[in-house]
Amino acid sequence: MSGREEPLPGECGVMSLRERKKAKTRALIQKEALRLFRDQGYAATTVEQIAEAAEVAPSTVFRYFPTKEDLVLMDQFPPFMEALQAVPPDLNPVHAVRAAMLAVTAQQSAEELADSLEREKLMLTVPELWAAGLENVTGVVRTLQQHLAAREGRSPDDPEIRNVAGAIVGVIIALWFDWVRNPDMDGPAELDKALTHLDAGLPVRR
Repeated sequence: MSGREEPLPGECGVMSLRERKKAKTRALIQKEALRLFRDQGYAATTVEQIAEAAEVAPSTVFRYFPTKEDLVLMDQFPPFMEALQAVPPDLNPVHAVRAAMLAVTAQQSAEELADSLEREKLMLTVPELWAAGLENVTGVVRTLQQHLAAREGRSPDDPEIRNVAGAIVGVIIALWFDWVRNPDMDGPAELDKALTHLDAGLPVRR
């Protein structure tokens, strides 16, 4: 997840041809960047190499991704927030997040899920990305607090909203660590189980 990118605009929720072309270019640049990071390492890969692989100018790469870190950190957070806004208001916060996650992952292809895992792996294993990743998670928690607070008619600074948002993000991060260690894991399914466990109050069977 990333709190850095805003969803592309579109009339009535439908992207124009120009916006679809921009989204396609953005996806291609990120795909080639992830491939190069995997093949030759994050530090050894330059923006110029990424631009050449995607057949665009380096300035185009920076137009879509202001920093090299953003090539890893930008992901599906905006679609998740859109899905969260569409969840029925009668669901409690954890159940609402679970429903939104299911909606987003159901629309992702196997390739997109693999790219998500690749990003998480880089964020958790590349020292250069740790500081940016921490800032990113902070932004995600704050944005999640704001949306959950709006759903509940509470202030984003309400301690209960803060605690729920922190618990949700903590469960997700813990799952990320396991998924990176075990790429064969069904990440979306395990995440759904983890959020279900959280929604039940985190009982520990004896």
